[in-house]
Amino acid sequence: MAGYDNAFPHELSGGEQQRIALARALAPRPKVMLMDEPFSGLDNRLRDGIRDDTLALLKEEGTAVLMVTHEPEEAMRMADRIVLMRDGQIVHRDAR
Repeated sequence: MAGYDNAFPHELSGGEQQRIALARALAPRPKVMLMDEPFSGLDNRLRDGIRDDTLALLKEEGTAVLMVTHEPEEAMRMADRIVLMRDGQIVHRDAR
């Protein structure tokens, strides 16, 4: 994201704004994070790379994450454990 340090938010695309927000959230090296659809604003090509880089960083830092996603592939790729909820109720739990 080099070169965006002087840019105003309205000058960035939605994907750029999302990447900046993700970088800002990871910068202080939190021990726990809640991520709500963190990659939804990214196109498919960019999503895979950012998701893989983020996952590697989170594992390296030992950060615990509760991630909400509506993408089954994303859940399978990212999760150690998966909980499926429907109408606010847990309908399935799976430990990988």
